[in-house]
Amino acid sequence: MAAEDLTCRELVELVTDYLEGALSLPERRRFERHLRGCASCCRYLQQLRLTVQTVGRLSEDDVPAPALDSLLAAFRRWKLS
Repeated sequence: MAAEDLTCRELVELVTDYLEGALSLPERRRFERHLRGCASCCRYLQQLRLTVQTVGRLSEDDVPAPALDSLLAAFRRWKLS
């Protein structure tokens, strides 16, 4: 693997920035070059796109109160760590 090649782990760390269009041009090119040679990362990216698409349709009213409370608590704990 060349020094400029992206690892799967690095791709996972950059995927949100990629989906939001926040990667620099060189980083986006590295990201997309990795995708051309890695079927697993292509599947991962597609799963994330589908998740974002699906979750983007939900409103707060669609989430049952116990689940919402659990999610909010998890995010608060995560933020503290």
